[in-house]
Amino acid sequence: MDRIASFSVNHDLLEPGIYISRIDGDITTFDLRTRKPNSGVYMDNVTMHTVEHMFATYVRNSEIGESVIYFGPMGCRTGFYLLTRNVDKETVLKTVLDVLRKIVGHEGEVFGAKREECGNYRELQLESAKSECAKYLEILLSRDKIDFTYKGAPNK
Repeated sequence: MDRIASFSVNHDLLEPGIYISRIDGDITTFDLRTRKPNSGVYMDNVTMHTVEHMFATYVRNSEIGESVIYFGPMGCRTGFYLLTRNVDKETVLKTVLDVLRKIVGHEGEVFGAKREECGNYRELQLESAKSECAKYLEILLSRDKIDFTYKGAPNK
């Protein structure tokens, strides 16, 4: 059986950041790594779920909204995947930063927080999502340069 590409990345070398996980034709999968893998510090489900609601709504309403294929959490609870079609990485980075700022500054209800809108609407908490996004935003802004490549593994 073929090994999937994401399993060929040494997760012990990954730090929080933004990476290109893979490129399939005109679709690019971005790895939005908010936590260091295998560190013992993972997102709780409520935070992960809420960031998913907030980020997905804001990014689909952004300038790249029509090019967004998917946004969702990693099962390991260390980040999210963002799949886009025909959008350059600099534009994605600019959009990610903008979306994070919007979440941190969001006032009001969590998007999609009603019973008829979500299959687990009781497990959403805006403050935890804002905190997660603020930490991730700080990490991304602290980098002198973002080259989108995994340390020790070429992008495919």
